[in-house]
Amino acid sequence: MSNYSIKDVAKLADVSIATVSRVLNKKGKYSKETEEKVLKIVDEIGYQVNYNAKTLRTKVSHTIGILVPDISNYFFATLVQEIEKSFFKNAYSTIICNTDRSLKKEKSYLQILENKNIDALIAISGNIDKGFEFSSTIKNIPYICIDREPANLEESTYISSDHFMGAYQACSHLLDKDCKQIAFFGPKKLSPSNKRRFDGFLKALEDKNIEFNEDNNHLQIFSNQDLEKQVVDFLNSNPNLDGIFAINDRLAIDLIEILKKNNKKIPEDISLVGFDNSPTCEYTSPKLTSISQDIKKIADETVKNILESINNPEYEKKTILVPTQLIERESTK
Repeated sequence: MSNYSIKDVAKLADVSIATVSRVLNKKGKYSKETEEKVLKIVDEIGYQVNYNAKTLRTKVSHTIGILVPDISNYFFATLVQEIEKSFFKNAYSTIICNTDRSLKKEKSYLQILENKNIDALIAISGNIDKGFEFSSTIKNIPYICIDREPANLEESTYISSDHFMGAYQACSHLLDKDCKQIAFFGPKKLSPSNKRRFDGFLKALEDKNIEFNEDNNHLQIFSNQDLEKQVVDFLNSNPNLDGIFAINDRLAIDLIEILKKNNKKIPEDISLVGFDNSPTCEYTSPKLTSISQDIKKIADETVKNILESINNPEYEKKTILVPTQLIERESTK
């Protein structure tokens, strides 16, 4: 670590210590010329802020905690990467905690993050049985929920893709392709975001004057271990099925193999739409039509609102729904 102090930076840049502090913390007023001069000196002498001492003094750590339910999931992993990059540009570090969708693990990480004196927290999806809530006994730590509603909407900003409209787009697309019997394939237990996808599916049927029937329009998947049997049983019970909306791309990709194995041509016999627009969609055979979530927009909104909640005492909490987009490929007619 450099032995130079902030006083040395101020002397070499011919500015006050207060000005150096404002530039390094990106707070207050200073000219672009002054900023460039200070940062040039910082770079030349290798000056580093002693964040441990600074944290003890100001109770500000410039650290953000992120709870993520499954870091191997494409959507979550890409979102966290975008958030981390943006915070780094704003001189904030991140602590990323993978909870494996475990409430026990989540609670343990929350205690760890609180003891790390984080300035704010981001909770991404996770436990589906209850809304997220968090309060610190050490200091007021603002938090934002992504794809997981807070227990109390007045206590946190909530940011999410518009899952309802995304599913509505997917199912309307199938119906516009002249599918006569479409079905929603998803797990028996739905997270709040997946529940909104199901509601969007139902609304698309309603707007086309198609009556929903649980036996004909819905496959509740109990376990991935016997997925093929569940799908084949559903196909045998519904020989006229010609359209499927899968809750996510992972399931849709599994369905492509199962349908092909059981002599169903895609899209000639059955059209298929997934959700997430993961990179794998381009490499399936046929290429998968999917709903794209604007990950960059979600990340940008998250970082912007976190920084505002930290720096602005008058920050007003809100709900932000980010539009989705249908990406049409070969799996629909």
